[in-house]
Amino acid sequence: MATATDQLVGFGLVAFSLVLFVYYTLWIIVLPFMDSDHGIHQFFLPREYAVIIPVAAGLLLLLFIGVFIMFVTWKSRKPAKKSD
Repeated sequence: MATATDQLVGFGLVAFSLVLFVYYTLWIIVLPFMDSDHGIHQFFLPREYAVIIPVAAGLLLLLFIGVFIMFVTWKSRKPAKKSD
């Protein structure tokens, strides 16, 4: 059974993901159809970042996965036997 803290952290992560999804969807799908002088554009980053941020996040994720695999492989190596 999950504790109240676990449930609160889970709710926070789901809420953060939902806000991020709605922001990115509005930024990519809705904003191009609005006039560029509309006031809502001040709440969003420039359009170039719509590609740069996910690519950078993906590369960072691949880096962390690679470092994790390297660390686990290094830690699970058995020491070589010494033959006298």
